[in-house]
Amino acid sequence: MPIPEDVTGDEIDKDVRQELQSLPKTLAEDVAKNLVMVARLIDEDPEGAYGYSRVALRLASRVAAVREAAGFAAYANQKYSEALAEFRAARRMTGTVDLWPVMADCERGLGRPEKALDMAGAPEVQKLDKAGQVEMRLVAAGARRDMDQLDAAIVTLQSPELASNSVQPWTARLRYAYADALLAAGRESEAREWFAKAVEADRDGSTDASDRLAELDGVEFVDALDETENENDGENEGDNTGDDEDPREESAGSADATAAQDDDKD
Repeated sequence: MPIPEDVTGDEIDKDVRQELQSLPKTLAEDVAKNLVMVARLIDEDPEGAYGYSRVALRLASRVAAVREAAGFAAYANQKYSEALAEFRAARRMTGTVDLWPVMADCERGLGRPEKALDMAGAPEVQKLDKAGQVEMRLVAAGARRDMDQLDAAIVTLQSPELASNSVQPWTARLRYAYADALLAAGRESEAREWFAKAVEADRDGSTDASDRLAELDGVEFVDALDETENENDGENEGDNTGDDEDPREESAGSADATAAQDDDKD
């Protein structure tokens, strides 16, 4: 796959660069460039990122960072079985538990929420840092919702991290998940409160909490372009005052169109 000229491979993290030092220099540079492309595209173009991850995997499958990148690219494309295999490989190579939450989420993606819950209660969770533990809590709550255990999902998310007023990288997503679970359980007023709290913490727009809050408040957003087109249509209709058409016929036609639409809906 082509690599843009502005990509040098030096953009990768120093830890990954250090891992690649075990490879011949030219090969290491090629792998690094493909990993840069994975990171660059994974949010906006998951399929493209997946393609570059496969190239990196073909070049250096024995490098843990490559297996991890391939796992995240597969995960972004909902290839959960493949992602899980890559994450397991990376974990065997590094011996760390950092990937435990996303591995559990792959189990959810494969339709095995019970397995995800088992992983949430495993000793590995205690070895995670705070961000990892919060991520594991989010996965466990999602697994409860997969099993239609809404009240259990709500309880799972209730934690010191949720109650804290300090804003951390995970705060917006945690509050959002809690609000969404409350709404699913029919607790709308509480959900609105927590969506508002999520908006306060969501400084980089990582969630659509503001849209969800506006929806609960009954706010409708009008596309400015559509509004302009409607105004122009109204002006054009005003120019047809000399037409001999009976306005009742136009109304009848509109009514027939509406009736036809209703029939289509039925």
